[in-house]
Amino acid sequence: MPSAPTFAFEPALREPKDDDGHRDFPGRGLLINILRIFHIAGLAGISAVVLAGAGGAEQWGMLMLVSGLGIIALDAWANPLYFRQAKGLGTLLKIALVLLLVVWQEGRLPLFWFVLTFSVALSHAPGRIRHRQLF
Repeated sequence: MPSAPTFAFEPALREPKDDDGHRDFPGRGLLINILRIFHIAGLAGISAVVLAGAGGAEQWGMLMLVSGLGIIALDAWANPLYFRQAKGLGTLLKIALVLLLVVWQEGRLPLFWFVLTFSVALSHAPGRIRHRQLF
């Protein structure tokens, strides 16, 4: 079994298999984690907009969108079946809902809670659900 990656640039945990089509490169996990930091900062900003009436919905939404698209691009590159799986399709739905949340001021509060709940449920669902190929 390969060792876990360290700061000494040891091999990645996941060894590529010839038949599953997954790809990886050194630093991909670190890059995704940096994008997640920005993504969560955008979520905190959107939360302030929706829950406390703060301004900046477009800017926070853009931060979430750009960082989210970066994460999606890396995930889709690493897993060619990404957009055929529940995780990929659910993520596309989340993008559409966040865009709607940014522009639909009257529906922000219930939509915010729905997107947050949906995101947590999808992210923490068992792998057999997240990676289920839907078509």
